[in-house]
Amino acid sequence: MNTFSLKIIACDRVFYDGPCEILKFPGYDGQMAILAHHEKMTTNIEVGELHFRTPDGEEHVAICSDGLLKVKNNEVVVLVYSAEKPEEIDEFRAQAAKERAIEQMQQKQSIMEYHVSRASLARAMARLQGHDRYEVK
Repeated sequence: MNTFSLKIIACDRVFYDGPCEILKFPGYDGQMAILAHHEKMTTNIEVGELHFRTPDGEEHVAICSDGLLKVKNNEVVVLVYSAEKPEEIDEFRAQAAKERAIEQMQQKQSIMEYHVSRASLARAMARLQGHDRYEVK
């Protein structure tokens, strides 16, 4: 199968840098996918799960915050605030973040504070769902 170069960059690290066969990500209007030789494009990534397959056939999952994706010359660069493997997620911290975000949303806030709280809640929910779905026992 044809491959393309994929680089997933989070604030704290380069999550992945290597060849990829397919990348699936949550876009603004639903699940989207990138294959080799995709048309040039820049789009946003919503909070959720990013799935990609490497040439060895291994499937990888990253729980990501929102960010940007750029496709150019058979290279894909994903810039996100955070990217974590499901097994890296601390369930208790994610649950605490969810509760904090819910509390903040119940307070009287400015529009900006409301959007920050809503984004925090979405990220916490995605982390909890990803942890539960791919929980390693």
